[in-house]
Amino acid sequence: MMSRRAALAFLAGAAAALLAGLASANAAGEAFDAEADQVAFFRAVQIDDDRTVKAVLARGLDPNLHDPQRGETGLIIAMRNDAMRVARLLLAQPGLRIDEQSPNGNTALMMAALQKNKPAVLAILERGAQVNRPGWTALHYAAASGDLDIMKLLLERHAYIDAASPTGTTPLMLAAREGQEDAVKLLLDEGADARLKDRAWRENAAEFAIRAQKPWIAEQIRQHLGGK
Repeated sequence: MMSRRAALAFLAGAAAALLAGLASANAAGEAFDAEADQVAFFRAVQIDDDRTVKAVLARGLDPNLHDPQRGETGLIIAMRNDAMRVARLLLAQPGLRIDEQSPNGNTALMMAALQKNKPAVLAILERGAQVNRPGWTALHYAAASGDLDIMKLLLERHAYIDAASPTGTTPLMLAAREGQEDAVKLLLDEGADARLKDRAWRENAAEFAIRAQKPWIAEQIRQHLGGK
């Protein structure tokens, strides 16, 4: 027959095992809930479902979380999908890191510029986003999309007009390649250096235009250079 001491020890061990099992189950449940919240978060961002985003943020979801598929933050995805209700909600989060990058170097400011979303650009700048950074910049993207208002806004915020991408591509080269005649004129008028060459093709902006079969842009740049 089990002694009283042995019985107490057995019960204590059983209780400890039960508590450990409950703790493990709770941890597994919490992990499952966190994973479900992450999935719900990124789905909600894409369709501008701010109610779901608000709910998962209230449960402690990190607003700087990166999508496991493309490595983009919720705010970058919101900018790409014009999900402005979600964007405003994320921008109001105190812990949001406004200059968080995706693996390809994109930021929310760059994506907003590419999408020609001036209100979003303004809101992101108000949160303290960096206009100038190494590599691709918001001015590159605004020039490529030909949005003069955003380009002027960025230049007013001291965007470096001859910012060089990792291969030395400047905003002027991108505007020329994309046939953005007004953007090219704005950049030239503001002092962009049309003589610069990139490191990949060793071409200047006029040559970028020629390669992209936009000879009228190349002529525009040459006339500008000829007038100096």
